[in-house]
Amino acid sequence: MNITVELPKPLMSERRVGLIGALLTAVGPISMALFTPAMPEIVQAFGTTESAVKLTLSLYFAGFAFAQLVCGPLSDGFGRKPVITVFMGIYLAATIGALLSPDIHLLIAARFLQGVGAAAGVAVSRAIVRDLFTSERSARIMNLIGVILAIGPAVSPTLGGITMELFGWHAIFVFMLIIALGTLLTVRFALVETVKRDLSRIRPGALAGSYAALLASPHFLSSALAIAGSAGAIYTQATVLPFILIDRVGLSPTEFGMGMLMQTGGYLAGSLVLRRLMGRFGAFRLVPVGLVFIVAGAMLTAVGLRLHEPGYLLVMGPVGLYTFGIAFVLPAMQTAALQPFPYNAGAASAMAGFMQMGAGLVGGLVAAAFFSDPVEALATIVPLMGLIAVFAYIAWRLLPDRDPPPSQALRQNL
Repeated sequence: MNITVELPKPLMSERRVGLIGALLTAVGPISMALFTPAMPEIVQAFGTTESAVKLTLSLYFAGFAFAQLVCGPLSDGFGRKPVITVFMGIYLAATIGALLSPDIHLLIAARFLQGVGAAAGVAVSRAIVRDLFTSERSARIMNLIGVILAIGPAVSPTLGGITMELFGWHAIFVFMLIIALGTLLTVRFALVETVKRDLSRIRPGALAGSYAALLASPHFLSSALAIAGSAGAIYTQATVLPFILIDRVGLSPTEFGMGMLMQTGGYLAGSLVLRRLMGRFGAFRLVPVGLVFIVAGAMLTAVGLRLHEPGYLLVMGPVGLYTFGIAFVLPAMQTAALQPFPYNAGAASAMAGFMQMGAGLVGGLVAAAFFSDPVEALATIVPLMGLIAVFAYIAWRLLPDRDPPPSQALRQNL
């Protein structure tokens, strides 16, 4: 006699989780992309230096990176919805502060708090996916998030550049206020809670144990470093590209915004191609394809910018190849990083996000501190990050068991 066991339906569909996850994840990148065209103008508006304005981006990354270590575990204990709501409230308040900032110092502080608030979107959205789905289904949702996510940052630099030229840089923060309000309404009315409140998960001992288990896991470290080395390059590029394309190449803020479509368009194209191929090959088998594009973009950046004076295509062509490859790497590696840790998915997502943003933060700080020439910084730091992604993936592939069973995953988390 055959017995059919029906698995319980998830609380939300793949599409719904993907759409909500994309919105939550997009808050951070859109807040960065809207702002970058205004960076050279803010130097003039506040009568300050490029280094000071770069801090508005570097400290945004810092807030974004370190806050994930807090909001991820908090969502394991208090629930996903309350934590997102509180942190988006921080983002909303910080955006008002940035809009009203009278000097560069308060703007830097406001941007740091914006990063803190936006952090919950990335950390908690990945945890929500892990709460409901695993393996290829999880990778499909991560890919859907990537497709939708690419659209926001794709148009944001253009929108930011046009807005700044028509209404001034303050108007950029008005858009961020609208984003914050829309996100809060979506969380309130569309998101279904996916975990039970359990404050024992956020006791200091339990939290330390969760992070210790993650950092002791070769499975987690290798997959998270593959994410950090690939996607972290995007955030490093955000620190230097405005000064290369506007100050050296000679683009206007609006032209810069249009020109950044090469980066986000590369990621969108990669996500769409991956979506077509996943059904036939599976997300994990396609990661090496993405790494080939990452290496190609990294090498063209390293060599081309050292042999020739920077031009738009010389700078952004390799960037487009690199981001095309990132789209193939992230869905599988994000799934791989979280899959063995179902009982503290928030902490696992937080640490993976921290490493990703931390890589971008370190890259941006190194570019500002050790390179007087942003072109030299781009040609050095981004290729090194690409190599980190490749070697981390190789280390992950060499692990004897890349997909531990649930019982083993449970023991890892206790």
